[in-house]
Amino acid sequence: MMQVTFSLEQIDDAAMQVLSGLSHPVVIFNGLMGAGKTTFIKALCRVLGITDATSSPTFSLVNEYRTPNGEAVYHFDVYRLKAESEALDMGIEEYLHSGSRCFIEWAEKIPNMLPSLYHSITITENPDGMRTVKVT
Repeated sequence: MMQVTFSLEQIDDAAMQVLSGLSHPVVIFNGLMGAGKTTFIKALCRVLGITDATSSPTFSLVNEYRTPNGEAVYHFDVYRLKAESEALDMGIEEYLHSGSRCFIEWAEKIPNMLPSLYHSITITENPDGMRTVKVT
């Protein structure tokens, strides 16, 4: 398990630390609404060299980005799904088993879709405004 506490000014350094410790391409993000899941995923994308505008795919469910060397990175926000079958309909299994990085917000909505190996990142807001990221 890895744990990093950071301020907004230190977020890219924290993202770099977290990326260096990831051994699986699928990463789920846990945290309360407003904890900073999307903001941290944006930092991960920046560290990966993605220059496209990154945003939460709340309405599209998935955004695809490309690193400078052409690797795909998929960012999912499945908050709005009413049933796991909706994730199947969008072809989520193909993404999750593609070998590409998949960052998933609100993965508790699709527990049966997740591969057997993935990382879980929990983001919490501390009383001083800093954030703590725990990676398992």
